[in-house]
Amino acid sequence: MKLGMRLGIEAAGSAWLVFAGCASAAINVSVPMQGRSVFEMAAAFGLALCVATFAAGRIASAHFNPAVTIGYTVAGRFPVRDVAPYIATQTIGAIAGAALLAFVAGGRPGFAVTVSELGANGYGEHSPGEYALHAVFAVECALSFAFVAMHLIMSVSPRRRASAPVALGACLTVICLIAIPVSNGGINPARSTGPALFVGDWALDQLWLFWAAPMVGGISAGLCHRFVCQRRANTRHSGRSYGNA
Repeated sequence: MKLGMRLGIEAAGSAWLVFAGCASAAINVSVPMQGRSVFEMAAAFGLALCVATFAAGRIASAHFNPAVTIGYTVAGRFPVRDVAPYIATQTIGAIAGAALLAFVAGGRPGFAVTVSELGANGYGEHSPGEYALHAVFAVECALSFAFVAMHLIMSVSPRRRASAPVALGACLTVICLIAIPVSNGGINPARSTGPALFVGDWALDQLWLFWAAPMVGGISAGLCHRFVCQRRANTRHSGRSYGNA
């Protein structure tokens, strides 16, 4: 498939992921951060990814996440020349999704972005559980490693690719259940950028962590897959990410 079409799918999928995933945080502004609301947000992200991957995975790469793209690249399964366009498109799509969410949520009387925060990620006093920077970095890095590793593992054979949308959606749900109380569940630099641009102030100041940690996790997963897990897969599945056509 031509690059332009794949980029369009990446943008649309990233927009959908941010809009659907952050909706519970942005719309339910009166609901305190409790177990039920954490589960709702985690389930929204997981189901949104599952739907997007089912819809696009057969005709495009279905990354929707710069950390996933960089992980595939480091693993030697995605062309370096497409990395910058993919990451830029994913980020633009995420911003568009956040813009749509802000517009819809703004229809509620008394709504304020600074109050709902659109599901923006943060550490310290802006962490839901007031976790310190080092704890948030560790969680974001480790969980990004796990998610990108799962993405790579589920793409090594046709049988696994067939069930990848469900597996990845479930994986993201579990990851968000862990990460939301700590950082509001980043794991995706594009997803973190969209809400941060609308919240501004502290969200932009802390955005660097939600790029750095997931990218470190993605690179580590790519290296692990390339030098440990891909010994047999290299001869049969060279140069393709999940569903890349």
